[in-house]
Amino acid sequence: MFREMRRKRQALSPEECAAVLRRGASGVLALDGDGGYPYAVPISYVCAGGKLYFHCAVTGHKLDAIARNPKASFCVVDQDRVVPEEYTTYFRSVIAFGRMRVLTEPEEKRAAAETLARRFAPGADERAHSREIDRYWNALCMLELTVEHLTGKAAKELIPPSGD
Repeated sequence: MFREMRRKRQALSPEECAAVLRRGASGVLALDGDGGYPYAVPISYVCAGGKLYFHCAVTGHKLDAIARNPKASFCVVDQDRVVPEEYTTYFRSVIAFGRMRVLTEPEEKRAAAETLARRFAPGADERAHSREIDRYWNALCMLELTVEHLTGKAAKELIPPSGD
């Protein structure tokens, strides 16, 4: 179902892919948009328990696209350093493929929102997180991406030489 990477030597291991997702703070979520056009939107996220969580408004393009087709991909660029003298970039990125779900149960919605709050406001205490979540609760929608396939790639210059 998913294509095999052409340049296998540049593939990141599952552990390296997971590390990229843990380090990242934002990426590009790609959905089945209106009129057959892809809809790709930059968005912040948190990775927890093998899933990715996002927040959004309770109405809008993302939710319409997910209702139409829950399949999605999410790309995180971990490094992208331009090397002009070599006419290239030294990059490392990961793409997660999976299915999106709107969290409708209040307990799971709150748990995901708290995980996101801890990620983006690590210095605040739980009471502060709770107050902020309560403040926006009615306008807050939480999304979950269950990862079905994860792939990552790095520039050949970032791959350690093999011992072959």
